[in-house]
Amino acid sequence: MSKPTKPTWVIDKERARRAAAAETVWLFGLHAVRDALLNPARKRLRLVVTRNAADRLADAIAASGMEPELSDPRKFAAPLDLGSVHQGAALEVRPLDWGALDALCAAGPDARVVLLDRVSDPHNVGAVLRSAEVFGARAVIAPERHAAPETGALAKTASGALERQPYLRVRNLADAMLRLQAMGYVLIGLDSAAESDIDEALAAMPRGPVGLVLGAEGPGLRERTREVCDMLVRIPAAGAFGSLNVSNAAAVGLYAVTRAQGAGGS
Repeated sequence: MSKPTKPTWVIDKERARRAAAAETVWLFGLHAVRDALLNPARKRLRLVVTRNAADRLADAIAASGMEPELSDPRKFAAPLDLGSVHQGAALEVRPLDWGALDALCAAGPDARVVLLDRVSDPHNVGAVLRSAEVFGARAVIAPERHAAPETGALAKTASGALERQPYLRVRNLADAMLRLQAMGYVLIGLDSAAESDIDEALAAMPRGPVGLVLGAEGPGLRERTREVCDMLVRIPAAGAFGSLNVSNAAAVGLYAVTRAQGAGGS
């Protein structure tokens, strides 16, 4: 008797899972490589360094237990894009697994998260991760599609924050937002056309967990994302330009949220 065949959708899902597990990322630059070498949660596969970089990373290499592959700086052996400023160091790794949203973002009175709605520029996401780490965000959350994946360029801009600041990719951003609301988060969307200033809105809120929601530059927040937000606010601006780069807006917004939570709200 032959075994029953699996449905096509099950086979496709299993193939996608295997493909994702097989993906690797090349991190580059001294800061990004050093922090990945020192991260016990990071699965490391291959380390390519010049003699100079090996000397500068000696302690981190020793701590990782890896055997580095020495390379001529004029013919650097790692398969990086042209123009990558690798500083003589590149590390092939598996993407990090940060676990489930519910455990990662468990609510508390001072909990804060950042949600990115289709922000696809890795430099912007890397800068957001740095700010999120500085201001103690539980996670930076983005959709699996139409958002910057974990790449060497993102890691280099994050300057080590990628190894410490959770970057969680979810299948559906609106569903993740609803789950956060069920956990007690108030979700604040940044929109330059909103009527309320962020400081005014935060001052009127009771103390509690906050999710800061930002959209891509130009398109901004998608309609469904706007609908799920509890409120839309703007960062007040002087002059005619009226808006910030998304990574700068995230830093200003996180500062405002952190200050409001420290003050205890109303």
